[in-house]
Amino acid sequence: MAAPLVQLKDIALTFGGTPLLDGVELTVAAGERVALVGRNGSGKSTLLRIAAGLVEADRGTRFVQPGATIRYLPQEPDFSDAKSVLGYVQAGLGPADVPHQASALLRELGLTGDEAPATLSGGEARRAAIARVLAPQPDILLLDEPTNHLDLPTIEWLERTLGAMRTALVVISHDRRFLANLTRATVWLDRGATRRIERGFAAFEAWRDEVLAEEETAQHKLDRKIVAEEHWLRYGVTARRKRNVRRLGALQALRQARRDFRASAGQATLAAAEAEASGALVIEADKIAKSFDGRTIVANFTTRVRRGDRIGIVGPNGTGKTTLINLLTGALAPDAGTIRLGANLAVASLEQRRDSLEASATVAETLTGGRGDHVTVGSERRHVIGYMKDFLFAPEQARTPLSVLSGGERGRLMLARALAKPSNLLVLDEPTNDLDLETLDVLEDMLGDYAGTILLISHDRDFLDRVVNAVIVPEGGGCWAEYAGGYTDMLAQRGEDIARAATGKAAPPRPTKPEPARAATAPRRRLSFNEKYALETLPGEIAALQDKIQAAQQKLADPGLYARDRNAFDDISATLVAAQAELAAAEDRWLELEILRETIDGA
Repeated sequence: MAAPLVQLKDIALTFGGTPLLDGVELTVAAGERVALVGRNGSGKSTLLRIAAGLVEADRGTRFVQPGATIRYLPQEPDFSDAKSVLGYVQAGLGPADVPHQASALLRELGLTGDEAPATLSGGEARRAAIARVLAPQPDILLLDEPTNHLDLPTIEWLERTLGAMRTALVVISHDRRFLANLTRATVWLDRGATRRIERGFAAFEAWRDEVLAEEETAQHKLDRKIVAEEHWLRYGVTARRKRNVRRLGALQALRQARRDFRASAGQATLAAAEAEASGALVIEADKIAKSFDGRTIVANFTTRVRRGDRIGIVGPNGTGKTTLINLLTGALAPDAGTIRLGANLAVASLEQRRDSLEASATVAETLTGGRGDHVTVGSERRHVIGYMKDFLFAPEQARTPLSVLSGGERGRLMLARALAKPSNLLVLDEPTNDLDLETLDVLEDMLGDYAGTILLISHDRDFLDRVVNAVIVPEGGGCWAEYAGGYTDMLAQRGEDIARAATGKAAPPRPTKPEPARAATAPRRRLSFNEKYALETLPGEIAALQDKIQAAQQKLADPGLYARDRNAFDDISATLVAAQAELAAAEDRWLELEILRETIDGA
């Protein structure tokens, strides 16, 4: 086995109360790719900072191979001493590193280097921080949530870049696909201790579930053994009980082991407070357009969102995803075209940036708005401590200021605040940032059970595949296209990825084999999500209209209806005429779509 570049042994650290780390081990050899996983608040980021030499443990040893270089990417980089992005990146270079590497990486990431750090967006700040740790080409990279705030093209670029490097990696990430594609070993930090398997993240979750199941079985056996020993203590022969001091001592040891056992943290209980159902039509956009400062963000976009749809909006940063959502929800007026919102809409939003969280406020104050000890969840008043427990906050955290919460804890807090509002339309902007994998699972289940409609911006490919049933993608020049299915389905239909420089410029063309010159052809036509949806639902609508027409005709067949109730006769006649017109339109539309589908399938 190769000598380790970094080795942590018997690491212990306590911040008052229960130890955060207790006997933790972490070994990374040259070229190894390790996923570091665990619940929010389990100490993953702290362990990386100990490995980087930024935090000193209470106990244990840290060994770094002499001459080995380490670079650490924190969740929240510090730009306070930098005058420009290029200066910030170059400050991470060592004496023997090549300065131009910093400029080259920044160009690849869509930055010039002249930007002032204070003006950077979240995605730009993340790209600058990534350039700083990659430029020196270190022996070991410690990456804490590297994909946060990055768009999909940049995430895929980072995957390719890291995959081609010989650098050893330790990665904390909520992005399942990123971890599965890069890692070859997994370290699980759980209840202050570490376990390791020599397999990548793709194998981790099944292994973790086996470990927890075995642990639960062992605790059940321990409980049964304690009950049996207590029964012997109460009802056994008195003389034997007094003489068998060793057995009494063993019982006390069993009881102590039960008291000392730290159970795994439970799952969060995520439930959205649902309002009354909206109308069947939620949003209808007809040829909408929007421009800012002469730049077209949305051009001639048409879509229809029905109740129960789950729509994902993806694309590079700066293409206008948030603008499109604001247009669709009526928060922003289009320059051209029309937006029609359905009846009885109740919207709840989760913004990407956490600027609305006041750092000095406590968890309880954030949930209650600083008013009392109760939070209104839908129409129900709940004590804030009970509601906090649903999102895995301990009671003692009620008075904790937000400034000391981890990124994942702040993410759960934002979810708790957003889901308390009654809604039938959820608008979620990067809801997965910083959440641990277990909370992501619960969030996915909650969104799957949500009776309303969801508009979702996300750069998490696995999350999109699990949650959405349609994806809207920018095609350049303000044009947007809609595809049925998740992210992977979109790629299959589109025939290419959405890789594009973060500045919005088109990616360079891929090399292709030479072929005879031919006339340019338009891209192959595909059924849109709305067209597929119409093909599936129109037969049911046609059948319902036919039943409606038959019922009206039966009532009009009554020869005495006209003389008995002229108003009823007129109403039924009008209903019949309208239903016949709707039926004709529905049949024409279905026939048109069926011909289109057959044409596409035969192409």
